[in-house]
Amino acid sequence: MKTQVTICPCCGFKFTGSLTDGCQQCGARAVGDALPQPAHMLPSYGRALVLVVSASLFVLVFATQTIMAMAQRASGSLGRLFQFWSWVAAGETAAWRLKWISIPVMFVTLWFGLKLYRSIRNQPERFCGVNYARRGLLASSLVGLLIALLIGITVPARMRQREMAAEAAFQADYYTVEAALYQYQMKYKKLPAELNDLQRLPDPNGTIARALANMDPAGYHPSVDVAAVATERSRKPRVQVIRASFSPSTDDITPEGVAFTNYDLRMPGADKILGTDDDWIARDGVIMKLADVAKGGVGRSVSAGVLNP
Repeated sequence: MKTQVTICPCCGFKFTGSLTDGCQQCGARAVGDALPQPAHMLPSYGRALVLVVSASLFVLVFATQTIMAMAQRASGSLGRLFQFWSWVAAGETAAWRLKWISIPVMFVTLWFGLKLYRSIRNQPERFCGVNYARRGLLASSLVGLLIALLIGITVPARMRQREMAAEAAFQADYYTVEAALYQYQMKYKKLPAELNDLQRLPDPNGTIARALANMDPAGYHPSVDVAAVATERSRKPRVQVIRASFSPSTDDITPEGVAFTNYDLRMPGADKILGTDDDWIARDGVIMKLADVAKGGVGRSVSAGVLNP
């Protein structure tokens, strides 16, 4: 047997019993019988309206972002407005712009919308507008699926762009070091014995220091082109050769007696570890991936991860 709980309309106190005996808090009593329930009660359309409004907002926001993206892409070329794939690309841009907002809101809206839709279907005597609620829930679902689809089909392209950006960063570091090597060779008439010797060059902007910080000095291997050195010396007059034998030269000979003319530079890849398969190989102005070098792209072979001249 359920206990009847009465709320006093005067003070709001809850008590067991009826107001005919008076409120236990303020003593208020009922002055007449309670009004009878109406014979017919109109169902509410509020829950269906919530689903329709939320779906309309979803569609409006996505359509607005798509139009804005299309306006940016089609600026200066009105012909793109009539191209289907231009609209697809604009939709992809809009989907990526809305991903951090629309996806969480979409899950919350769909979860809450399903509960509202079920309550409307289960209680038709209290709630109406089940068809409008169904259409609103369907529209919200379609917009969410469309955003997820547009993001999904662009993930491979985004990954390729990220890879290209990483490769551009490696190449930028290498070209900075290459320019520094050229400056070092012009200044000292030889290549440095160690990569850190490039710190002897002036570096007002700090670009050389940043490039060297991203490289492993162990990957730098200078070498000597014996044929080129012999040819260069053979071109000198005999008198200069005789004089050079009696006086030490500081132009093309290192303190150890060797002047480096070529170099190999191995740079770590995305894993930042030297000696792995994603390393970069640079030789005398040419930079390639280790996998491309193994195919003979630079003219030398790579065996077991070690450069073989």
